[in-house]
Amino acid sequence: MKRSRWLIPCLIVMLALGAAGCTSIPGWEASPDVVPVAQQQNTGIWVTGQGEAMAVPDIAELRLGVEARADTVAEAQTQASEAMDKVVVALKDNGVAEKDIQTQRFSIYPVTRWIREKDEEEIIGYRVTNIVVAKIREMDKVGDIIDAVAEVGGDLTQIQGISFSVDDPTPYYEEARAKAVKDAKDKALQLADLADVKLGKPTYISEGATYLPPVVRGLPEAEAVPMPAPETPISLGELKITVTIQIAYAII
Repeated sequence: MKRSRWLIPCLIVMLALGAAGCTSIPGWEASPDVVPVAQQQNTGIWVTGQGEAMAVPDIAELRLGVEARADTVAEAQTQASEAMDKVVVALKDNGVAEKDIQTQRFSIYPVTRWIREKDEEEIIGYRVTNIVVAKIREMDKVGDIIDAVAEVGGDLTQIQGISFSVDDPTPYYEEARAKAVKDAKDKALQLADLADVKLGKPTYISEGATYLPPVVRGLPEAEAVPMPAPETPISLGELKITVTIQIAYAII
């Protein structure tokens, strides 16, 4: 009786294990053509290609604003507000749309000095800073807009920098991507030739970081100073768009 009590559970377990071993899960069937990426990294020819495309900027982003200092917060804020209103009007009068003007920073800070006799700081006034970013789409007016802003803002004006970009970088990315793939294939063909093997089809393709590095001109925020005299010359230059492609080729 004891043997029969243990025999039945053992048979049930053996049958369950046998059924599990014979069961196939859809989509998990082993295929000789499918190789995990971890294993692929030890097979074939792996190469990295890089492609570049040059673009002429069609958008300028101007970071500008005003900074006022006065004995009281109210007085400093009034001066900054009046100056910024004039700056915004000048931007709009020169073709910058309201949607392309965005406040980026507004701050009120006390201005202090150290009193040695008292061994403490003393507030001697307040500084109000209002910075906006204006997106300029008419590239031939960039210099004129800077001059207009500097004129209406007067000594409170700050031009903290300007960067250039393209509104639609897609075609430039496509050009750079095609060059990157060709560069990778050329490298793989050379490696195959040097190793005396034949190059097969790609088994893995990955696009690395694509970027559009902006061209920034101007002073850092901490060193911003009032704008100088008018007729500001602006050089657009070119932007370099880079795409990196990694491809693994089979060896046949």
